[in-house]
Order: sequence, then C-alpha cells, then structure tokens
Amino acid sequence: MEKIAETRQRSMITTDITIRTARLADAEAIGGITSLYAEKGYILKRAPENIIENIRNFFVAEQNGSVIGSCAISFFTLHLAEIRTLAVIDTFKRRGVGSMLVRKAEEVLGEEGVTTAFVLTLSPDFFLSLGYREVSKEMFPQKIWRDCTNCPKLMACDEIAMIKELDGGTVGSSQ
Repeated sequence: MEKIAETRQRSMITTDITIRTARLADAEAIGGITSLYAEKGYILKRAPENIIENIRNFFVAEQNGSVIGSCAISFFTLHLAEIRTLAVIDTFKRRGVGSMLVRKAEEVLGEEGVTTAFVLTLSPDFFLSLGYREVSKEMFPQKIWRDCTNCPKLMACDEIAMIKELDGGTVGSSQ
C-alpha cells in the first residue's frame, strides 16, 4: 500500500511539470540551481554571464511557474553535441525530472541533425538507464581543449564519458 501511495505521489509531482527552452528571465534560477551542484563538485560553476550568453542552449523544468531543474546543450561538430549542466533541485530528484530534461535535449539535438550526444558525468547509472554507454574521454578532444583546460579537476578528472547515438529527430533504438 505504501508503494502505491509513493507511486501516486511521484506521478502527481511530475504530471504538472513543463520542459521548455529557457528564457532570459530564467538565468538567475538556473544559476541558483547549478551553483548548488557546483559547490558539491558535481558540475563546473557557470558564471552568470555565461548562463545569460548561452541561455538559448538551456532547457528548464518548470512547475507552477518555478524553475526546478535545468540542462544545456553544447555543439561541437555538425553531428556531435554535449548534454551538460544537468541539475534538479533536491525535492524533485528521483522523480523523472532529469530524464525529462535529457529527453528534451536529445529531441532538439536530433532535430538539428546531431547524430551523437555525449555527457561527462559522475552519475553513470542515470545515463545508462537512458541508453548511454561508457566511452573513453579521449574520444572528445574538442571538449578537452574547449572546456577541460579550465577545470580544476583537469589532472584528476573523475567524470565518466558516455555517448548515445541519436536518430534524425528522435532518440535511437536504445530508448
């Protein structure tokens, strides 16, 4: 009976969540959520100016007008892009919000003709559940030169590289 109540509560919480492209007005909320993750060492800290500059590459999860999570995409080639800066406020963790954000990012990447999405993560099980597979970080020299050279973890990176093949606007068969 307790399990049924928990399932109902979880579905009630996620049914009124909207995933959308971020707007400039969301930048402060995105910064607040992502800075909590950065303080714990889960993601790199993003300067407010960086969030504003890249706002159209962010997606937000919103409930009742409040931003409860976000993620971003970053293009590396015509066919390769990163899903990054995934963060969800604590009260909505493990309720499907992160998955919803990643699926939206994958959908947009597919619409753009991107065939491969990659992540660098400390949560490989989460991405495995979404169809990603582990690969070597050396597959992404563009990422290393563009972002990793400024990372405090450069010489002792603990993130795991993972990829997923996307299929022309829809998520591939590993859905």
